[in-house]
Amino acid sequence: MLSFLRRTKSISRIALDPPVPLPDRSGLALVVIVKNEAAHIGEWARFHLRAGVSHVYVYDNGSTDTTLVEMVAAIGVQHVTVIPWDQKLRDGITGAEIHNQVLAYAHAVRNFGAAYRWMSFIDVDEFLVPKSGDTLPDCLAHLEGETNISLPWHMFGRNGFEAAPKGGIIANYTRRHPDPMSPLKGMCNFKMIVDPCHVTAIKVHSVETDGSTASVNDTGMRAAAGDRKKPSFYSADHIQLNHYYTRSNAELQAKINRGSNMTQDEADHKRRVMRKVDQIEAESVEDLAAKRWFGARP
Repeated sequence: MLSFLRRTKSISRIALDPPVPLPDRSGLALVVIVKNEAAHIGEWARFHLRAGVSHVYVYDNGSTDTTLVEMVAAIGVQHVTVIPWDQKLRDGITGAEIHNQVLAYAHAVRNFGAAYRWMSFIDVDEFLVPKSGDTLPDCLAHLEGETNISLPWHMFGRNGFEAAPKGGIIANYTRRHPDPMSPLKGMCNFKMIVDPCHVTAIKVHSVETDGSTASVNDTGMRAAAGDRKKPSFYSADHIQLNHYYTRSNAELQAKINRGSNMTQDEADHKRRVMRKVDQIEAESVEDLAAKRWFGARP
């Protein structure tokens, strides 16, 4: 058993005891890990505050630019909690690297989750777009009895931009890959909105609640974790998860140069990213859901 453990490259699943809910808990909190995202963090934060998010927990992975200043300026210090998170930790026996992003998510659940009905763990290139109501809490109202909601990626590419266009992400990036449930490797994945007071284990793309990996889509259809990628599970009727994977080509190259969140060979990381980009951009459809919603907000 020990020899097997020593071959483990990383720890990407963290189990935990869920927090005890506070009597007056309510609302939706976001958890995000960031590093040098000053160019877009303000738009991301304003979008989600307008979408009804109560608070953002920002795990700062060693930013050296004005990311945190832009975040606070965009939505106010009362809506932001910053946790320094510049680290790479390893298991002392096996040497396995502990996934820093997953560790942040587990820390957020245990330390802050008791105050909220819902919590979600997304990146700054991901936007939760309300579809069936004015705000995200409105769009979740019909799922009040659920604890674990899976939302599929809608993958946006460079949209022909060599450099970052004026006007931000939402206004300019309006074409995406047509199939959120594409069978191509790395194209179909999920982020979750969960009841933090039921979370018993967490990974980047799946969360266990009450010991189960089962979740529902945004209509309430239930599926085991292994069945989420079946086309029949797809829905974006109430909330759409937009993943602006590349942004402009210049920003894509900067993303590649920053490297992975985990220790990884640089050449292998670049090949993996560009393979996904090629798949995203092989074909596209227009998608104005985020632009229409954001443009209609006061």
